[in-house]
Amino acid sequence: MHNFWSKLKRPIFVLAPMADVTDAAFRRLIAKYGKPDVLWTEFVSADGLALAPEEGRRKLLLDLQYSESERPIVAQFFTSNPENMKKAAILARELGFDGVDINMGCPDKSIEKQGAGAAMMKNPKLARKVIRAAKEGAGDLPVSVKTRIGFNRPELETWLPEILKENPAVVTVHARTRKEMSKVPARWEFVKRAVEIRNEYALRQAQGENERTLIFGNGDVKDLEDAKNKVEETGCDGVMLGRAIFGNPWLFSGKLPTLEEKLNILIEHTELFEKLLGEVKNFAIMKKHFKAYVNGFDGAAELRGELMETENASCVREIIEKFLK
Repeated sequence: MHNFWSKLKRPIFVLAPMADVTDAAFRRLIAKYGKPDVLWTEFVSADGLALAPEEGRRKLLLDLQYSESERPIVAQFFTSNPENMKKAAILARELGFDGVDINMGCPDKSIEKQGAGAAMMKNPKLARKVIRAAKEGAGDLPVSVKTRIGFNRPELETWLPEILKENPAVVTVHARTRKEMSKVPARWEFVKRAVEIRNEYALRQAQGENERTLIFGNGDVKDLEDAKNKVEETGCDGVMLGRAIFGNPWLFSGKLPTLEEKLNILIEHTELFEKLLGEVKNFAIMKKHFKAYVNGFDGAAELRGELMETENASCVREIIEKFLK
């Protein structure tokens, strides 16, 4: 099996897939300035890929574009339809991805209505079918799962063993329930428990070190130092960092950029977004990044105000260059 996970040095530090954040432009920048051990695409609808008309499918395929600099890169999909999951996994293999991930944790209501995302936790039987279908389609690519500690309440004791029966390469546990969203602090004691459940399962199955499912923790990780501490506390194999990447493509390098560097990267980010995604994605998506890059220095509020009025990359360049002068 082409399982790149087993070749990585542990602990493994990876970037969370975030819709309208970790798109092709931002990932390319992160790969250049502070590359994590593994990158994920934003999640993509497997149903959309299978059923959308040509134009809709073309837009979805843009979410699956990547550069060689991002390897190893994992394609993430959501669906509650095993057949469509299998097709998406076949596509990921054809597109040259290094792995396939299934989103079983997204709390978005429109996705839950399709029985996908966090709703998968309510239907372990179907969740297992979806993992099996992904494995069929993925061939020799490793299949992983991103999920939460439960739906309305913690249910790792019943939910995680069901997933482990399908032997995914990795299970990433976001340390909150679906009901909690991100409104309460992540509870990393549940990541520690997930590791224990995995160890008990591996022991019963007489699994060797390389056959065991890796357990990653996710939620409220501030930086690499914090990630390392959480590995120590929980014994997990790796940590997925998400919101800490906002305005900080250097996150995984540990570098502290100067203000000038930060603002020049913002220009580069905006131009890359326009070049790669400008045809299909609204320029307003970049504005959440402006808020993250432009804060904590004299004149930040005024500069941010000006940038929020822009409608293209050349205006952004003009305003920042004027500010730096």
